[in-house]
Amino acid sequence: MFCSRTPGYCGPRICFFFSCYNVEYNVFLSPGYVPGDGGSQIKARLNKSTSTAVYCEKHTQYYYTLWLDLSQISLAQNCFVDNMRLVYNTTTHQTLDSPGVSIQVPGFGNTDTVEFLDPGREQFTTYYYHIIERLTKEGYIRNLSLRGAPYDFRRSPNEFQDYFLKLKNLILETYKANNNSRVILIGHSMGSPTMLYFLNKQSQAWKDKYIRSLVTISGVWGGALKTLRLMASGDNLGIFVVKPHLVRKYQRSATSTAWLMPYDTFWKPDEVLVSQPKRNYTVNDYKQFFDDINYPIGYMMRKDTENLVKKLTPPGVEMFCIHGVNVSTPEKLVFTTGFPDEQPDVKNGPGDGTVNLRSLLGCLRWQKQQIQPVHHYTIPNQKHLEILKSKKLIDYIVEKVVGR
Repeated sequence: MFCSRTPGYCGPRICFFFSCYNVEYNVFLSPGYVPGDGGSQIKARLNKSTSTAVYCEKHTQYYYTLWLDLSQISLAQNCFVDNMRLVYNTTTHQTLDSPGVSIQVPGFGNTDTVEFLDPGREQFTTYYYHIIERLTKEGYIRNLSLRGAPYDFRRSPNEFQDYFLKLKNLILETYKANNNSRVILIGHSMGSPTMLYFLNKQSQAWKDKYIRSLVTISGVWGGALKTLRLMASGDNLGIFVVKPHLVRKYQRSATSTAWLMPYDTFWKPDEVLVSQPKRNYTVNDYKQFFDDINYPIGYMMRKDTENLVKKLTPPGVEMFCIHGVNVSTPEKLVFTTGFPDEQPDVKNGPGDGTVNLRSLLGCLRWQKQQIQPVHHYTIPNQKHLEILKSKKLIDYIVEKVVGR
């Protein structure tokens, strides 16, 4: 989402990028917003020759909300998963939508689809709403000085060529519409490294002219151990009616899951990430891990994506790195029986409940690597997604980022 103040105001423009697992949004504040994994709405139209169950629709005359429709996830999981999954082409190393499924990511440039994930249950699925609502009270206007840039969070940035072109044009449009005021980019979770990848592709002259700063919330700089559970046993993400082994088919197929696996630049080579009776797995054992879960394509997806931001090249703009701390976060998965289909015992460590602390702190590496300042702000006991509602977070953005 993008956001800017009313015409005539020459203050900052901000862009936000947010992500929660399997939700993806981007937002600009002249300010601007970019979502994270699972932070964008996804619509689908069906023209399928087969279905996974007799009750699954095969044809629709319209695009309907696929993500995030809580009723589908709860009552028709087979249908939902088959429509959400991707198909990886081992020759082109690109992904295709599920056969017979046409996908749209609605609302690019606007804020509505990044404020709420389920348009039918807005009060239960808020995303950027609380931040955007507060900024409107500071004089910013939805869809003029506050802009949204949602994307297909199932995929990784190496497949975002068209999206990045639209994103760059949106930044220029917002800049011009707000008296040539530089844009502030704000990203959440996966949206943070996605914006880093985008900025690394731009010239320093372009960034100096159009970007004032990058704000990252819950940034996944070095991966997260939780992704290994999505790959192995599947994860119901805290929704008790969701069956992990069913949703796993989609979770495995998303190249963004492979991209966000733990990196060897953050985890030591002898640290055990996953344990099962026959062997242990570290960051150096991913090929064996994928072979043992009978998903060798996953290793190809990992190799396609692991170097996209692995070097953590500095963004070259002023940086505000914000995240929660002091929340128990998965640090090791222990399968005692039934690997990989049974659910593991989870050993926890520090982080924000989703992203491990060591990964959240990756942005601090830039403090001595770029001339632009890198600010760091932590909020105790704030979880990965819930932080977007935090008054401390919103006050910090208004007072320290926008209000300067």
